Amino acid sequence: MAKPNKSPRPKAIAPKGFRDYFGTEVTERKAMLDRIAEVYHLYGFEALETSAVETVEALGKFLPDVDRPNEGVFAWQEDDADWVALRYDMTAPLARVAAQYRQDLPSPYRRFAMGPVWRNEKPGPGRFRQFYQCDADTVGAPSVAADAEICAMLSDTLEAVGIARGDYIIRVNNRKVLDGVLEAAGLPDTDEFAAVRGIVLRTIDKHDKFGDAGVMALLTEGRKDDSGDFTDGAGLAAAQVDLILGFVNGRQGDNAATITRLGELVGDVQTGLDGVAELAEIADLLAGQGYGADRIVIDPAVVRGLGYYTGPVYEAELTFEVTDEKGRVREFGSVAGGGRYDDLVKRFTGQAVPATGMSIGVDRLLAALRATGRIGSDAEGPVVVTVMDKSRMADYMQMVTELRQAGIRAEVYLGNPKNFGNQLKYADKRNSPVAIIQGGDEQERDVVQIKDLILGTKLAQSASLEEWKDRPNQFEVPRGDLVAKVREIIESYS
Repeated sequence: MAKPNKSPRPKAIAPKGFRDYFGTEVTERKAMLDRIAEVYHLYGFEALETSAVETVEALGKFLPDVDRPNEGVFAWQEDDADWVALRYDMTAPLARVAAQYRQDLPSPYRRFAMGPVWRNEKPGPGRFRQFYQCDADTVGAPSVAADAEICAMLSDTLEAVGIARGDYIIRVNNRKVLDGVLEAAGLPDTDEFAAVRGIVLRTIDKHDKFGDAGVMALLTEGRKDDSGDFTDGAGLAAAQVDLILGFVNGRQGDNAATITRLGELVGDVQTGLDGVAELAEIADLLAGQGYGADRIVIDPAVVRGLGYYTGPVYEAELTFEVTDEKGRVREFGSVAGGGRYDDLVKRFTGQAVPATGMSIGVDRLLAALRATGRIGSDAEGPVVVTVMDKSRMADYMQMVTELRQAGIRAEVYLGNPKNFGNQLKYADKRNSPVAIIQGGDEQERDVVQIKDLILGTKLAQSASLEEWKDRPNQFEVPRGDLVAKVREIIESYS
């Protein structure tokens, strides 16, 4: 008789595009988000936590395929035939909340949200299907004072988490100015020019990648990439391209000169003039609060997201240099962005509701803090109380309780205490600063042995025999001095 086939064991591996986060990573992220939340709270923003699942109808235009949303989002069909999906970002849930609770929420409504989002996209190096976002938005404020406030808050946030002034810049642009430039170039916002305007928006979004020459090629005859593939161009005339590139490269020596230059480019097109006036107001409001060009500048080169936003757009870039995975030295780049999106809530209410906000790339900002040395050193583990006699576990637990009551992180070794060397190996793996030892002899004399593991590691790396003798890393203290001595050791390294 054949033996029944055994069910194969599951593979102990995370799904493709997902990853696990361990102690230090989670702790560092929480600490950073707590500092961000403190800034948001100071600005009067309230926390909002929405469901991780939204209806497909609520996600709306964020889905590439509404009939069967199996790309771009993780979605499934309920028994009642409704489609639901994991949230794609934090903005769509906000739009739904603003519409659903519009009679109860204050207007304007300021909220911030932090948490994971999910995208059913092809994963790659540094690109995961689940990642954290940290958003702050104001819904119901038509004045660009709300945009200026978001920019100021973003500046304060970066400095609060440890990005030094001079290591970042927040760049501000305006979609209305681009619309004015396009209209001045003979491409008004009408159905007749919708297709070519779409090409223009997608093309200038690649300006930082292709440069002036690549953008010019894509806006005229077309462009052949390094692989030989040819992309058809928009077929614009040279004068039209010059005007568009003049906009992208419109930043001058200071904000006032840049605003003047943008006014020249839009000519007498009212939409463009409105956008220029908004940028001027934002610059004045920020300057009045002390946010100068060393922190926030008007810069038409910010083109990412112009196809989505309806007014001001802003992007925070870190300007210090790092070495990428290919060994190239480059600026760290963008860690946050946002803008005004006055049409999003309208999907639910039928009425235009002004809104503006920003999103911080949590993983990007954490990587920046590690690159600058603000975080990333080995996190200090708990003090480990070793177990010399299992029958005296209550004594060891009492030591731990005293340390914890004094605010010192501590634990009793709960593995098999038979091999004492394994207990010290455990303490090393936990990155413990101190190990506590009390055998029967020490108990009779009412003392404990304290092993300074930090000093021990340093001595093991470089110390001579004489230094070992002069600086012993294990010593005896009265049992009553346990907490004070442990605190002294820990504080000496902080």
